[in-house]
Amino acid sequence: MPVGVPVPWPLETPPTGWLKCNGAAFSSEKYPNLAKVYPTNKLPDLRGEFIRGWDDGRGVDNGRALLSSQEATNFSQRAGNIGDGAGHAINFHDGIVGNQPGFSRFNFTSNSVGDGINFVAVRPRNIAFNYIVRAA
Repeated sequence: MPVGVPVPWPLETPPTGWLKCNGAAFSSEKYPNLAKVYPTNKLPDLRGEFIRGWDDGRGVDNGRALLSSQEATNFSQRAGNIGDGAGHAINFHDGIVGNQPGFSRFNFTSNSVGDGINFVAVRPRNIAFNYIVRAA
């Protein structure tokens, strides 16, 4: 495994020679090979983050630099003219929200009068791992 490659780790403490991807600074003198991969001498902070493949000219995510972070994008859906507009319960479950595969359970109940609802879903289902890198 090359130095600096993030690896999902199922335990809280990394094995000897590995560091957590928690945004911490490290010594380039102690870890010269790691400094070649992360020249700022700071590990990426992957706590609570998803890793995304770099666009590299494909045109899907223009303007992104390697190791750059990106804020979440909201997915909004609108359902219009639901029944008579009063007291409706809308439930999407089994991992699908508004035909968006991979989203977790969503429930919405409205007791107000209206012709539709809006909702936002931004987090796909996931399992928490500790990202670590081999330091030397």
